[in-house]
Amino acid sequence: MTGPVIREVEVKSIMTKSGLPVSEFVINPYIGCTHGCMYCYASFMKRFTGHSESWGEFLDVKYWPGIRNPEKYRDREIFIGSVTDPYNPEEERYGRTRAVLEELRGSGALISIATKSDLVLRDLDLIKSFPDARVSWSVNTLDESFRSDMDRAASIERRLEVMRIFHEAGIRTTCFISPIFPGITDVKAIIMRAKDQCNLIWLENLNLRGGFRKPVMEYIRREYPQLVPLYEDIYSHGDMGYWEALDEELRSFMAGLGLEYVVNDDSMRRPFDAPPVVVNYFYHERIRKKASGRR
Repeated sequence: MTGPVIREVEVKSIMTKSGLPVSEFVINPYIGCTHGCMYCYASFMKRFTGHSESWGEFLDVKYWPGIRNPEKYRDREIFIGSVTDPYNPEEERYGRTRAVLEELRGSGALISIATKSDLVLRDLDLIKSFPDARVSWSVNTLDESFRSDMDRAASIERRLEVMRIFHEAGIRTTCFISPIFPGITDVKAIIMRAKDQCNLIWLENLNLRGGFRKPVMEYIRREYPQLVPLYEDIYSHGDMGYWEALDEELRSFMAGLGLEYVVNDDSMRRPFDAPPVVVNYFYHERIRKKASGRR
């Protein structure tokens, strides 16, 4: 590979109305993502972008007119990075995520950022200027070998270290344990590693309904052949038994740690220094949009 195909594109607006449970608006400063995660749900975007390159091998860099009247977003939930990583490696050169943060600075907008990068550390002071800002890092393994098979993002240790730095700086942090690979992801180990440096822990199961089902299943057959029957039960026959059993196991585990464990609902506000709330999102079809409110 010689590097991703990069284009600079003009868009009419950087702000999009959101149908997500966690926000009213979304911002994606890029189209595509060069982290190239094998399981990326956002790969569906290729249907609309006209790119012939494989997912992870292209990136469109967005330029937009300035955000008009940013104050109108005061107290509105804005999620940055719903279908791209706003801190992909090219952000260091193009700075489009930083540009939108600078436009929104002082607006009173309630921002949440999702990433797998430690580049976000560059913008710590800027992010800290937003009220009740939240940053989440995806961590679905502590095994760097498995991680490197899945993505080209920052190492797990780098993600966890910058999570610690943000938390100590007073910024709300989330450890997003996603996607959980059945029989591979050690959820308990990740929780034990992250629980003292985050305000929320989200749990989400691997969903193989996208075009990435084939490469993921090929990977499992090649690297974890003993798990093929389990994956066939879950993803070919719709058996929820694994997730229901894991749900019960984690509920007991959290009780032993003294951590609150809830399903599909993180709407409760908590003091910053309270223990993290663990939120189970295994049951996608039961998720309902909740009333807006910071956590």
